[in-house]
Amino acid sequence: MWDSSSIAHIIFLYSFVIAMGVALGKLKIFGVSLGVTFVLFVGILVGHFGFTGDPVILHFIRDFGLILFVFCIGLQVGPSFFSSFKKGGMTLNMLAFFIIVLNEVVTLIIYYLLQGKIELPMMMGIMYGAVTNTPGLGAAQEVLSQQNYTGDSIALGYACAYPLGVLGIIGAIILVRYLCRINLNREEEELRKLYEQEQNKPQGLSLEVRNEAIEGRSLAQVKDLVRRMFVCSRYMHEGDIEIPNKDTVLHKGDVLRIVCSEADEPAIAAFIGREVDVDWQEENKKTPLVSRRLLITKSEINGKKLGSMHFRDLYGVNVTRVNRSGVDLLASPNLILQVGDRVMVVGRQDAIARVTDVLGDELKKLNNPNIITIFIGICLGVLLGSLPIAFPGIPTPVKLGLAGGPLVIAILIGRFGSKWHLITYTTASANYMLREVGLALFLASVGIEAGGGFVRTVVEGNGLLYVAIGFFITVIPLLVVGILARLAYKLNYFSIMGLMSGSYTDPPALAYSNQVSTENDEASVAYSTVYPLSMFLRILEGQFALLLFG
Repeated sequence: MWDSSSIAHIIFLYSFVIAMGVALGKLKIFGVSLGVTFVLFVGILVGHFGFTGDPVILHFIRDFGLILFVFCIGLQVGPSFFSSFKKGGMTLNMLAFFIIVLNEVVTLIIYYLLQGKIELPMMMGIMYGAVTNTPGLGAAQEVLSQQNYTGDSIALGYACAYPLGVLGIIGAIILVRYLCRINLNREEEELRKLYEQEQNKPQGLSLEVRNEAIEGRSLAQVKDLVRRMFVCSRYMHEGDIEIPNKDTVLHKGDVLRIVCSEADEPAIAAFIGREVDVDWQEENKKTPLVSRRLLITKSEINGKKLGSMHFRDLYGVNVTRVNRSGVDLLASPNLILQVGDRVMVVGRQDAIARVTDVLGDELKKLNNPNIITIFIGICLGVLLGSLPIAFPGIPTPVKLGLAGGPLVIAILIGRFGSKWHLITYTTASANYMLREVGLALFLASVGIEAGGGFVRTVVEGNGLLYVAIGFFITVIPLLVVGILARLAYKLNYFSIMGLMSGSYTDPPALAYSNQVSTENDEASVAYSTVYPLSMFLRILEGQFALLLFG
């Protein structure tokens, strides 16, 4: 087992490094833990004492772990990647882009001020440690291997800058609060008022038809007249409850059960009639109608539009809303259904039973992993990452590599996979498990490879200088953009915290932000808004810097 080229030795080595790293990563220093990143430092330690393995196997495990990690990230952020540029998301993403550019600018300024004392590749390693971004480190390492780089491992700079990078992000968040004199209670109150004004969730209400202009018109004609999107799940005519369809004729005195967005509720109520209080459950005892949430588990439903299913005409039921990842969506005919959606269906018991057979509603099926999508995506990602892309002014073509290629494909599959009939649904725990396993394998490989020169770099070399440089790269862009976001764009402080954490793709900083914003999830929303673009740009920025200035 002690033969460094044996499979047993390498498996034992990785298992020890990952187990010890994850265990030590749970320890908190000043309330902050490094999490799975501590695997890197344990790998460096065992590498320093000479425990290593076959370089070919180490490189394979490193690259495969990186691919697995970034691909799972892409699947996670894919559905929200393009929508994150809408409305307020555009401002947040623009500011995140500015932070990323400033990180690069500060790094290059320090590099030229030092007049070559530290090589540019090592500066990239320091920068990625300062911004706590591991996939970017992997992408930069891959570019260097293509350029036959023979200098010190840039993971040494990453390891030196990373710990203070985590603390520096949280410190910058706190400093922005005091420099801008922000009162948290006032921020909470303003946010609460904003929620009340902008909330637009599906809303249920009962309306009695009072408008003379509606008399004798069909439900479809009423929808055309009111020009607002709503779903009528049930209606009561002369005491009888029925499931309406587009041709149902309405009369004065009918009572409609309407589901619409909260913003459209006043207009719909004003046009149809007054709101009344009806106990539909009690009334259903006379005419038995039930409502159930059905889980889509059949793959053939994936990617179909809700309107194409003709639930009312074929089965005699109405779909009132669709819940996806905990968010209620209005049942628009153009809504594309996905495996994992929960569909609210209203109708008679026998009709709902028929719809259940169509949709599946078998929770056990979702527990079975759809690994074919993952490996198809990885295959396409590796092919895309290997394609050379020429840019004006860059002497050699750019390749997305084993980090960028799978990430791009995963984002596209996560967003458009249902249109290609690819099942992209995975449980949050399954995605997190694959992602963490990939990250742990990557970090362990990098640490073991870099361990031989780490002590020499820190004690005899420029280790302390790396730490100082990393601190400036971490803090300066965050302070500049954090203050700009507050003074120029008047952003809420909780959104600023999420912006600062998300632009560095740093979970510990998000955890701190969530502790501060216990009454709302604004920090998490901002983090998830800028995270997809930030992760994508972080992976590419090091490659461009090395190719342009190397």
